[in-house]
Formats: sequence, structure tokens, C-alpha cells
Amino acid sequence: MRAPGESRPVCGGEIPGSGGEPVFFLYDHDPSALPVLLAVPHAGRAYPPAVLDLMRNPGASGLRLEDRHADQIAQLAAQETGAPLLLAHAPRAMIDLNRGPADLDREMIRGDGRVSGRRELPPGWRTRSGLGLVPRRLPGFGDLWKGPLEQDDVTARIERIHDPYHRALGRTLAAMRDRWGTALLLDIHSMPPLPATLSGAPTPVCVLGDRFGASCDGQLAMMAYDFLAGEGLAVAHNRPYAGGYVLERHGSPVQGIHAIQIEFCRTLYLDSRLAEPSDGLPILGGILSRLVARLATEVAALGRGRQWGLAAE
Repeated sequence: MRAPGESRPVCGGEIPGSGGEPVFFLYDHDPSALPVLLAVPHAGRAYPPAVLDLMRNPGASGLRLEDRHADQIAQLAAQETGAPLLLAHAPRAMIDLNRGPADLDREMIRGDGRVSGRRELPPGWRTRSGLGLVPRRLPGFGDLWKGPLEQDDVTARIERIHDPYHRALGRTLAAMRDRWGTALLLDIHSMPPLPATLSGAPTPVCVLGDRFGASCDGQLAMMAYDFLAGEGLAVAHNRPYAGGYVLERHGSPVQGIHAIQIEFCRTLYLDSRLAEPSDGLPILGGILSRLVARLATEVAALGRGRQWGLAAE
């Protein structure tokens, strides 16, 4: 694989109302150079004009919702290691790629709140808090939208953004697994600063999520934890972020696909306003590069063992 900037990425999907802006960019060559895929679902900043018109305060809410510049951290790691990279271009305000299609707040849709052809589930706590499939409100900020959204608008966001992104992610991981025997997804996010711990222990600046062991082999998760701690980062495991829909849908250790969500505190790589990159961004990119290289060796070893096991059966 050639790094971002050295080759044209594969573009997929089309953001509704954008005039042709792609939903995602996939930097990957067949065969893949490493059995580790980097993905960044929340750093997209391609806001169609019509969406901006519907938002109460797009600048402030976009800044709060986005994993601002987390894509640059992943790009640095991809350039250094050759790992495949999937970057969402669509903004989280339009649709959250880390939520399931059924995790929709019906109160924000005009009419009966239904989206045709979609399974309905009782709203989960994220949806009730305003951070469902289409974010509705932010704590301390209030409603994101001036009013309810049209049913057709929400349907288009699901069909033209959410569905293509997850199809691309699933295909890429399956191809990597077929080549290496095992594949690992590192789903990269950023988080606001966590509150200080009551125990007086260092406040985590990195949280690893594996859905409490459901989405990743425990050995890989612990290796990532130990590595990041060895780099001087205060790390937490599954609390307060255990991973969302991306890990639920794509992480399947029994099928040879492992997935870890990584949350980096924004103070590590952004300025005091948590808006623009600081000198810490290339440092964090270097840490992620070394983590990818370390995990890739272990994933490849797991893959060789799995291929042997399948052959023996």
C-alpha cells in the first residue's frame, strides 16, 4: 500500500446534498500490507449547505461532535506503517457511523417518526441522551437542529452514508482476514477530557474498548493496553467507552476478525480550544504507528495459527 497522498484512494458513497462529495476514502492495496486496518468514523467535515441551514449552531455543535483531526493521527500511522486506512468524510452530525440503523430517535423525524424498511427497537440510553443514529442534542448545548427532520432526508442519510461505509468496512476486513488468516480493526476516536478520578490515580487519556472481550482476543487487547501504558499514557479499559456499533457489527473473533476502539483525549493533540492541531499530534501519530507495528506482528502470528487450525479440520 502507498500512503495517503501518494496514491488516489478509493472513494465510496455520496453525501446527500453535497454535489458529489464521497462518504469515505479507503487507502488500501490488494494484497494488504498489514493485517491491521485503521478506521476513523467521526472526523468527517463535509457539511452540505442544506444540513448547515438546518443546524442551530453548526460551528459549535460540529466542534463538539467531531473527533476533530483524529483522521490526521491515523494518516500519520498509515504513512509510517503501510496499514490500510478508512476515513469517513461525512460528518457525524448527519449520521453517526458508530450507531446501528435501528438506534434512531423517532421524535426528531417529522410525521410518525418511522423510516420505511427499517427494523425498530426500543431506544437505548445513547438515543435517549440525544446521541443516537442522528444526533439530536448535546449535554450543555441543547438541540442541534432547528426542528424535526424530513423522513426522506433521514432515509437518504442511512442508505447513502451509513450503508456504504459499513459495506466497505466489512469487505475490507474480510479480504484482510482471507489473506492473513486474522484481521484487526483499530477504530480511532477522540474524547473530551475525563473527570479526575476519586482515587487520585492518573486520569485516563486513552480508553481501549473491546465490548468487554466480545470483539477482540484478550491477548491483543492487553498487548495494546500494555504498549500504550509503556508509552507513558494513562490507559483505561472499557470504561467509560467499551465500543459501539462498529465493534458490535464487525468484531467477531470466532470468525478471525478482531476489533478494538481507541479513544484518545483531545488534550493530547489539540490546542487549548480543542479545535486545531497542537505539537502533540505528530507525537501521538508516532505512538499509534508503533502500536500498529507491534500489533501487526501478533495478529499475523494468530493468523498463521488459525490457518493451520482450519487446514487440520
